[in-house]
Amino acid sequence: MTDPTPAPDAGTPQPSTPKPGTSTAAEAVFRSALRDTLLLLGALTVLGVGIGALVAGMPGVWGALIGVGLALVFSGTTVVTMLLTVHSSPQKMAAVVMGAWLGKVVVVIVVLALLRDLTFYSKGVLAAVLAVGVLGSAYLDYRAVSRGRVPYVEPSS
Repeated sequence: MTDPTPAPDAGTPQPSTPKPGTSTAAEAVFRSALRDTLLLLGALTVLGVGIGALVAGMPGVWGALIGVGLALVFSGTTVVTMLLTVHSSPQKMAAVVMGAWLGKVVVVIVVLALLRDLTFYSKGVLAAVLAVGVLGSAYLDYRAVSRGRVPYVEPSS
């Protein structure tokens, strides 16, 4: 009998999907960016809480913790979605990344709106920690991508 699927043309390159468990160069870049961001936010938690406590007491501690949490949501979401969709089509990856971006912006706006009138945290410490966290992770993302050795074409295995 005949097979209803046509045989691939010998002259047409076929897309290769990596085997599960294999790592690509792009994954290495995303993992590096995620690792560096988590290390930055860990150090920022320790420094932010310490400096926040010295500057504003307990409200400074809360401001630093909230700032690090928001920085994690804002910075980590994009890298995680890229890592999870690295083997997807470009359209699917773009849709997921855009959806995650929209979701994290809504979360940050809602959290900041809910915190606006509360006084248990230091707004200055929160702003400083959030700015350092977001800008620092943006730099670390840039560094991971610029140092990454991602080939134009993945060799088939």
